Amino acid sequence: MTNNVWQSEKITLPSYQRGFHLITDRIVEAIPSLQIVEVGLLHLWLQHTSASLTVNENADPTVRQDLESYLNHSVREDTPYFRHTFEGSDDMPAHIKSSLLGCEITVPVQQGKLALGTWQGIMLGEHRDSGGRRTIIATLQGTAA
Repeated sequence: MTNNVWQSEKITLPSYQRGFHLITDRIVEAIPSLQIVEVGLLHLWLQHTSASLTVNENADPTVRQDLESYLNHSVREDTPYFRHTFEGSDDMPAHIKSSLLGCEITVPVQQGKLALGTWQGIMLGEHRDSGGRRTIIATLQGTAA
């Protein structure tokens, strides 16, 4: 008898304004099997090249604002040597920000819950002015209690 759990879900997020947005609760709600996993991993793959996933401070919203400010300062729009500008001045900067932060994260699962630290949350980094809805493929693997 095996008690392995595998679940894959396609999670479609609504359109967010540019910035960093906590999505931990949306992820947990979309993966009901999470509650029965004693030990495992949840892998999240964002299917976009102009947004990102990251884990960071979940309590103080100024952290999300400062992340956005830092990246906008570091990767400026209207940079004259960017050639990939067909979709607007935020296009190439969004791709760079996505590459810097990444499009995937893996979170340990312990006793039916994500094993995030006390002040950690899963964030979507929306790097476009009008990015639209975003899709995440969530894959849960583990052992049931």
